[in-house]
Amino acid sequence: MIRKRILLVSLLKPVSDTRLYEKIGQSLAKLPETEVHVAGFTAPIPPAAENTGITFHPVFHFKRLSLGRISAQGRFWKLLNQVRPHLLIIGTHELLPLSALYCRLHACKLVYDVQENYYLNLTTQQVYPGLIAKIAGNLVRFMEKMLAPAVAHFFLAEQAYARELPFLGQRYTVLQNKYLPAVTNPAAKRSVPVALSQHRPLRLLYSGTISRLYGVQEAIEFTSRLRNWVPDAQLTIIGYCAEAAYLTELRAQIKDLSFVTLLGGDALVPHHEILAQEQRHHLGLLPYRPHPSTFTCLPTKLFEYMANGLVVVTEENPLWEEILRQTNGGLTHAFAQELTAEKVEQLLQRTYYQKGIPADVFWKEEAQHAQQVVRQLLHQSFTC
Repeated sequence: MIRKRILLVSLLKPVSDTRLYEKIGQSLAKLPETEVHVAGFTAPIPPAAENTGITFHPVFHFKRLSLGRISAQGRFWKLLNQVRPHLLIIGTHELLPLSALYCRLHACKLVYDVQENYYLNLTTQQVYPGLIAKIAGNLVRFMEKMLAPAVAHFFLAEQAYARELPFLGQRYTVLQNKYLPAVTNPAAKRSVPVALSQHRPLRLLYSGTISRLYGVQEAIEFTSRLRNWVPDAQLTIIGYCAEAAYLTELRAQIKDLSFVTLLGGDALVPHHEILAQEQRHHLGLLPYRPHPSTFTCLPTKLFEYMANGLVVVTEENPLWEEILRQTNGGLTHAFAQELTAEKVEQLLQRTYYQKGIPADVFWKEEAQHAQQVVRQLLHQSFTC
């Protein structure tokens, strides 16, 4: 039997990326007829990776705003001709042009894994000056629309993208960033239902990207205010901060705050370390500042927190509030407002996960969808 080669590539994410490697890559590696390769930014190979049969290519290494980002395209082209995939899955819009060209020249199907609404991010997040951001956003959207016909299928990290992106047609499958327990970090066996009033000291967690937009400042202020009622409340911040100036500011702010611990910051934190922290804490914070680029999204850590039995406190958002209502996994709070005694009593006295940890926060069903799509595409590529 000829094994079909699948290459998953991200230009900016580490080769051990949670989504491309751990979730999609490992799911496809379970198909007996496949040979899976994963390429990405230079990063340590996960300890358990040797048992997956996946081949890693940590080929990218550059500063985000540098000529190295352009020369990385040459490395990508070289990798394509080295692996010669039958199916190519890319998670970065910058890889679309060369991917489309390669698939046109070879018997290869292209899948675009849309992890973000890049147009919306670039035009609203103020990472770049206004005019530059607008030009960059429109260029990305133009490229996506022009090259969409070359894409055999789209994976969407968010259901909302099916409404927001005008170039998809009907060739898409939603693969939400649900939780896949790592081999070294199985889901926490918490006793449920959960009552925060039983936990002392009360440990709060902010994990993932450390930035102003995602609310790390609000997490600190929330914990500080909560300590008026729960004096032993502690906050752990774990993740990576891409903005050096803000990281310096953050470190200076928490230097004298004994109740705040920062893990990582100036370096990528392996995902299994973040999961380990999730299992040691009681309350997970999602204090995202209200913003168009995140308002319709379900953050990865929302699924992770619920799967590991953390009580979740999110910013006020109808979509997140409905998820928490259905799962009985937490509550919403306007982080810009003062924390009242009534809100604290509500938080501490409620009983959470009364029906247990919800099954639909796990990756199992998404894995089946990914495998089904890939089987169909590989069959098409061998029968065309």
